[in-house]
Amino acid sequence: MATILLIDDEDRLRQLLARILQLEGYTILEADTAKAGLKVLEREEVQLVLSDVKLPDKNGIELTAQIKQLYLATEIIVLTAYGTIQDGVMAIKNGAFDYITKGDDNDRIIPLVSRAVEKAELQFRVRQLEEQVGKRYSFDRIIGHSKPLQQAISLAQKVAVTDTTVLLTGETGTGKEVFAQAIHYGSPRRQGPFVAINCGALSKEILESELFGHRAGAFTGASRDQKGLFAEANKGTIFLDEIGEMPLDLQAKLLRVLETHEFMRVGDTKPTKVDVRVVAATNRGLEQEANVGHFRLDLYYRLSVFSIELPTLRDRPVDIPELALQFAQQTAAKLGKRNISLSPDFIQKLQRHSWKGNIRELKNVIERAVILSEPATGGFTELTPNTLPFDLKNDTNSDFTTGITALATVEKQHIRRVLGHTNGQKPEAARLLGIGLTTLYRKIQEYGLDD
Repeated sequence: MATILLIDDEDRLRQLLARILQLEGYTILEADTAKAGLKVLEREEVQLVLSDVKLPDKNGIELTAQIKQLYLATEIIVLTAYGTIQDGVMAIKNGAFDYITKGDDNDRIIPLVSRAVEKAELQFRVRQLEEQVGKRYSFDRIIGHSKPLQQAISLAQKVAVTDTTVLLTGETGTGKEVFAQAIHYGSPRRQGPFVAINCGALSKEILESELFGHRAGAFTGASRDQKGLFAEANKGTIFLDEIGEMPLDLQAKLLRVLETHEFMRVGDTKPTKVDVRVVAATNRGLEQEANVGHFRLDLYYRLSVFSIELPTLRDRPVDIPELALQFAQQTAAKLGKRNISLSPDFIQKLQRHSWKGNIRELKNVIERAVILSEPATGGFTELTPNTLPFDLKNDTNSDFTTGITALATVEKQHIRRVLGHTNGQKPEAARLLGIGLTTLYRKIQEYGLDD
């Protein structure tokens, strides 16, 4: 049940009201001054405050404004022995739920408290959901402790608290939308909407309508008005993914939004004002694209006020075990598999792979591995190289970011492939390898390839 704070310096009346509300099932806290009431609010979660107007240390109407500034979800009902219209208007203006006169409104108090508590509880639930969403998309949820990633996070955190346009660059699958969400929820706009669109996934006509909206009858099939995503994102953030794919004439409209904070809906005759932060992303070199006429140079300069390059997965192999375990646990939970773990050989294979698809590719590989894995005795599941795709399981490629592959390892893998190609015919394998048959037998024994 809800908690109610009573602030009144008349002990008898306060205790009587406390008793009445306790009989309704509410938890009651009491204070005899504004200062004491504020101290209670600091340590307790209170849904409703009932405050007298005349308090020893502060006017109750002034206290209402102070409480609403500090505790927006808490509702306040102002009580007075001598009600005036002016006080009532001021109380409501300061954020009070209602204003009632002691004695004259006894029949109203219980229903009024019930409605105020209902509103406050709804606001508390909304606030909790917003906090959960904020945590889900916060910078703390970005997995990895490698230096390149932490440098990108540091830049994003610094720009998040501003209203600056941000351009995220990097290869496909490096997590640009994750960063865009973290920037939004780390900004003063976090209470506003986050709207995302892939500029490369739609035709020019559909993209223009989706971004800027249209009037009914503007084109065939436009049977009603549509706001558009810029209008939907008002007071929030719009994320324009694959911005390099946007047609040039739409780039001109986007530039106008960035410079004037207004745009024209398709078929409209007057501009629409909007307050939106833009975060854009691309896997292209936009400056090079602009130099050859494929992207507007003025738009590039406007978007790249603050640019952040996201590192590839091969640039941060130290993060791969943590990412892989997270993806494995998520997939295992969906499939009802428990106690998932990754074998050292499995992790080593992952860290040596080039990951051209970056985090997105890793996630898909791990999901496949979990599906193919068989739980051992007791329900424990360990991912091993056998659950990896053939090309990754047999990958001997390496680069200097993941460590140089030992020559013996390369030789072993090559001999195994040649033996597979010749269906185990050793004389033919020796001929293809350019070594003597005796040498081949010795290598087979040395590397344990005679199984």
